[in-house]
Amino acid sequence: MPMLADNRFVLVTGKGGVGKTTVCAAEALALVARGKRVLVALCNAKERLSTMLGVGPIGPDVTPVTGGLWAVNMQPQKALEEYGILVLHSRMLSKTLFYNRYVRAFLRAVPGMQEWALLGKAWWHTTERNADGSFKYDVVILDAPATGHGLDMLRVPKVILDVVPAGLLRRDAERAWTMLKDPVTSAIVVVTAPEEMPTTETIELAGAIAQMGLRVGHIIVNGVLPEVLLPEERAALEKVLIGKAVSKGDEALLIARDRAIRERVQAESLDRLSRGLVTRPSILPLLMQDAAHPEAIRQLAKLL
Repeated sequence: MPMLADNRFVLVTGKGGVGKTTVCAAEALALVARGKRVLVALCNAKERLSTMLGVGPIGPDVTPVTGGLWAVNMQPQKALEEYGILVLHSRMLSKTLFYNRYVRAFLRAVPGMQEWALLGKAWWHTTERNADGSFKYDVVILDAPATGHGLDMLRVPKVILDVVPAGLLRRDAERAWTMLKDPVTSAIVVVTAPEEMPTTETIELAGAIAQMGLRVGHIIVNGVLPEVLLPEERAALEKVLIGKAVSKGDEALLIARDRAIRERVQAESLDRLSRGLVTRPSILPLLMQDAAHPEAIRQLAKLL
């Protein structure tokens, strides 16, 4: 996926459990290997990225992971406080305001404010510059929430533009929305699995993103098995032992039948994705080891 090296903002979403964080970690290492400075931003997640990269826990402050790679596990409240410092130009005043329990209750009740706190912080990191004027990070990868919440997060800047009067919040939302719409500076990556439900959800998600005026830059199908059976072999194996009592010596046939069913479902899912999406899917293989391991992530990074 060479285009990701040219994007400044990469937003990764997809159905829960398909390996979004795994793909984010592999993408980050692949970009670092090309000389890019990369920040991976997690959305208040149950943190597993540190295990994948073989480093210490990643918290709400930006942490250097390895040469050229940083990570942060963003928290909505802390992100709002940081935004308040930028607006009010005073850390003390911002803390006084955002630690007020009435203000905190109000902000939690505002629709979309939590999502904007996270998306806005990730976008803001794309604007950070060093003392010499260069960008602090070449690429910011946002490990966005799963499908439904991910769509809500993508909608927030447009909602702000539609309902919020002129001011700093509207200005920043407009800048973030402009970046998201620009395929040169941003890429929306949808991760899926070669199974029926993730495939259906991915096709629906891509359609919903298109209706918002945005474009899916990449579709990644994660955990694809190598095909070892011909279609006619699959059909024959799926019929074995149907209606028959299973004995102890039938384990090998049962394993073969399960493999045949899985390969058929996978082939049907890949076919549906190819026909139902404008973007041609990219494939990552199913690894024969735990993917939440540094060596596995390095292996996937080479493939990317």
